[in-house]
Amino acid sequence: MSTTCTYHYVVLRYVHDTISGEFINVGVALHAPDARFAGALCRPTYGRLSKVFPSMNPEHFKSLMRYIQARFDELGSQLADELPLHGMRSIEELTQQVLPVDDSSLQWSAIGSGRTANPGQTLEALYERMVMRYDERPTNQKKSEDDVWRHFKRTLESRQLLQYFEPKTVAVADDELNFNYTWKNGSLHCLEPVSFDLANPDSIHEKAHRWFGRIASLTSADAEPFKVYFLVGRPQDDQLDAAYENALSILGRMPGMHKVFEENQVDEFGREVADEVKAHLSSVRSASH
Repeated sequence: MSTTCTYHYVVLRYVHDTISGEFINVGVALHAPDARFAGALCRPTYGRLSKVFPSMNPEHFKSLMRYIQARFDELGSQLADELPLHGMRSIEELTQQVLPVDDSSLQWSAIGSGRTANPGQTLEALYERMVMRYDERPTNQKKSEDDVWRHFKRTLESRQLLQYFEPKTVAVADDELNFNYTWKNGSLHCLEPVSFDLANPDSIHEKAHRWFGRIASLTSADAEPFKVYFLVGRPQDDQLDAAYENALSILGRMPGMHKVFEENQVDEFGREVADEVKAHLSSVRSASH
């Protein structure tokens, strides 16, 4: 039977007009003291807000979201490394440290609580329920690579793993490939979102073959060892399922070290990356003592 712990959470609200009190939820912060976990997920886009509040400043809003997300990632890492007797901090202390209460447009809600066996998954579930549930995608809009990445990115953020990734170029004499999210543990680990939500089967097949060729070009040359994690998005049109399965088969046959994660495997992806990062950090700490 899994062990559960108490957690406390607050919702971050964007209050455009403090007089009218109208607001939209834009983030969630969660603290589980016994698990030494603190994390937050903040809205990366402003489309829904700008429709409701046309006069908002989108660039300022995005900057604030990035700042709050980064600060909670830092606090989460600090909390995970603290000794159990270091002193328990409350959700109020953490949120005030990141964003003090004032009369600005960003406000914390009242505190909620519960019990969980997995604080990271609970944070993701609260974010989906409190922040993302009212977002609607136009039926004719295709999933982009950014959309696929946001889906997988949230599990890295909730586990405080995103901080370990950085951009890197894998290059050989006559070719190179840029990866936005990589980390190194012996070989280079590269995350690559790929959307197969395209218009027709030929486009899906062509995209899969294009990635096959890119990776084959680097693995057949004198490149540093690297492993690619393909994070793939399925077509929204069920009639393209066969083409999508063929694309997965093409990716699976490519040379070199690689692994494919579909959108419904996001939890498995998060666990695998967390285990690998944890093992790497443990070996680094052991080597330093």
